[in-house]
Amino acid sequence: MGCGCRVEQRKDHAVRLIQMRIHIIAVGQKPPAWVSQAYHEYSKRLPHECAIHLTEINTERRHKKANVERLVVAEGQRILDAIPQRTMAIALDENGRDWTTRELAGYMNAWMLEGIDVALLIGGPDGLAPACLEKVRYTWSLSRLTLPHALVRVIVIEQLYRAWSLNANHPYHRD
Repeated sequence: MGCGCRVEQRKDHAVRLIQMRIHIIAVGQKPPAWVSQAYHEYSKRLPHECAIHLTEINTERRHKKANVERLVVAEGQRILDAIPQRTMAIALDENGRDWTTRELAGYMNAWMLEGIDVALLIGGPDGLAPACLEKVRYTWSLSRLTLPHALVRVIVIEQLYRAWSLNANHPYHRD
């Protein structure tokens, strides 16, 4: 189906759209206003059949004598606890695999057709806990650069919209 939505045909021959849920689980609350505005702008463009849910995970307080490894583990446990059951987890990590927009569009189309809900995991200032990286099916790199975790939200939601628009033959994406 062109919109990237799944359809289900019932015995009475009625057809209904089935939602795909994408959970963005991100460490960090209260991002800068421009991040919230940009995130909201792209999330509202996505159709209801591609529902986006943002879960913000509290960032552990950093200070000079903090054990950063322990802080990352604590954030990681809260991330893992936030992943809904029967949801495929994907880590956003600079050491992951680069995806083109067309690859992402292909993945999204397959997930929608197969009825797979997805959780995209965005770590905090010190990245994702090893337990999170062990739980995921894929590790996706947006760039080989280290990006601020708040900016990652904006890039991810824009790329999801771009991939959806590609699948829907919407003119937003141009090669």
